[in-house]
Amino acid sequence: MADAIRVLAMDAVEKAKSGHPGMPMGMADAATVLFTKFLKYDAADPRWADRDRFVLSAGHGSMLLYSLLHLTGHAGMEMEVLQRFRQLHSPAAGHPEFGEHPAIETTTGPLGQGVCNAVGMALAERMLAARFGKSLVDHRTWAICSDGDLQEGISHEALALAGHLGLSKLTLLWDDNHISIDGDTALSFSEDVLKRFQAYGWAVKRVDGHDHAQLTAAMAAATRSSKPTIIACRTIIGFAAPKKAGTAGSHGAPLGGDEIAAAKSALGWNAEPFTVPEGLKARWEEAGRRSAGTRRSWLKRLAKHPMRADFERAMAGKLPDNWNEALTALRAQHAAEKPKIATRVASQRALGALVPAIPEMVGGSADLTGSNNTDVKGIPAVRPGDFAGRYIHWGVREHGMASAMNGMALHGGVIPYSGTFLVFADYLRPALRLAALMHQRVIHVLTHDSIGLGEDGPTHQPVETLASLRAIPNLHVFRPADAMETAECWDMAVRRADGPSVLALSRQNLPALRDDAGENRCARGAYVLAEAEGARDVTLIATGSEVSLAIEARAQLAEAGIKAAVVSMPCWELFALQDVGYQEQVLGTAPRIGIEAALSFGWDRWLGANSAFVGMTGFGASAPADQLYAHFGITPAAVVAAARKLLS
Repeated sequence: MADAIRVLAMDAVEKAKSGHPGMPMGMADAATVLFTKFLKYDAADPRWADRDRFVLSAGHGSMLLYSLLHLTGHAGMEMEVLQRFRQLHSPAAGHPEFGEHPAIETTTGPLGQGVCNAVGMALAERMLAARFGKSLVDHRTWAICSDGDLQEGISHEALALAGHLGLSKLTLLWDDNHISIDGDTALSFSEDVLKRFQAYGWAVKRVDGHDHAQLTAAMAAATRSSKPTIIACRTIIGFAAPKKAGTAGSHGAPLGGDEIAAAKSALGWNAEPFTVPEGLKARWEEAGRRSAGTRRSWLKRLAKHPMRADFERAMAGKLPDNWNEALTALRAQHAAEKPKIATRVASQRALGALVPAIPEMVGGSADLTGSNNTDVKGIPAVRPGDFAGRYIHWGVREHGMASAMNGMALHGGVIPYSGTFLVFADYLRPALRLAALMHQRVIHVLTHDSIGLGEDGPTHQPVETLASLRAIPNLHVFRPADAMETAECWDMAVRRADGPSVLALSRQNLPALRDDAGENRCARGAYVLAEAEGARDVTLIATGSEVSLAIEARAQLAEAGIKAAVVSMPCWELFALQDVGYQEQVLGTAPRIGIEAALSFGWDRWLGANSAFVGMTGFGASAPADQLYAHFGITPAAVVAAARKLLS
């Protein structure tokens, strides 16, 4: 059965003239033991909610996963799909892509991401079990990882947290083959990985990765362990290839016809390419049905369960009825009281309205709870062995946090949000990019969003970060101007089910700019906050903390006889989706000035040829915020001067 995986991997990579045959050939035995004896799944229903999750973190070995899905009888992974491996529009892409086939749990390939997704999946399982009970939620998470996964820094972050929390239903099968692209891992890697995992609080096992009895015993032990488990599977990359086995030569290139013929001969495999003997295929398809009875029993329990409606709604990603009533009331309160507060504080008030109303929302922070304001009164934290809370202390682990949040969202049943400083988006960017690629609803609260954070200085002042985040496709970046806009942006982020959102929030207090609580004006990305008194001479376009500055400049311009409109643009991405008529109505035809305490990169899109920009041109400095705005020329006077120059 394992040899069937090996030959399909060889054949598909050879036909595609590209790919990675070595890893599937080396881990075929471990995967066979897992899929035939331990993994709880039913090929007839690959999205069954209580299935075990399987993550191929070493995503370059994608033919391992595609072979398994084909052999176990999953619809949509027929032999003709394998024959189109790595071809345009094939579900069998070069690396596993979430959404291309229902049994692909996550997009992997960037090393380290998959194991951290698995941590998030295992955490979501424990939290949902605490909410709905063992009769509905009782499954495991399994991941196959490579030497490269464990070298990546992100793996240290998330796997250490998994040990701390005691995620006992998480098991890693480490393809311990001692080979990386450059050659033997000894070139750059000599640590004792299992001692490292023991220090994390994991159970560790070491086995011959080609010995099915040893593999079976180790996986059985993992299912009984009170700790997460790593099984070091000592394997031979490119197993059975006479010249390339055990070498980097089998890692990332086709083996070639002669080497494949010799490998098949060594395995005693006589079938034609892309052919699996009927008897062998029948045994694999039987394995694909091994949990069918378990699934049927679960469906019967679900049908009678008193929390069925809530469970199905949560797993479908649907928000509860009337989820935004408290948020609507908060917006009315903001309109009446017009609070002068930082948008990070306004965000906490929005969360106070949202989190009690949406049981799926799970918060957290990368050790910046008091700065990000992501906690909600009365919502307890998750602790080792206690998963009934809804707040996670991620520690100083931005990258691992973001990747595990992706895993939680992919698992389903939770809506994760977490916080750090905006400047540290650089630490979590690869996971945020994958959330956008996979269309996952995760929300990042990124505070201290400009030079307005003040004395902490240029290391913490993200002048270029907004532009870099806006460059990520399918990511919505919200930068609200006051408490009202913050509530409206939270409304949009929570509603959004097809991708991630970022809220860039201020440390400093900002004046209230609106006293209307009807329509969500941020929903269209930008709107005219203050129209000119008559035909526009100039349009001031600003985001976040600089919108109030634009309002002041508008008043000064009016005194000079210059008629200015102020446009608040909290979300470029939403504005870009509006019809041209609305965009033209908002932006007008007058010269435009962009105002943002950040670099101008990207602003040309909205400003056009006859325009100016008031913002940063380099890194910030350490000083009180008001001094910094004056020092860098981001002031109403600077806007007035820019307008006069444009109109002269």
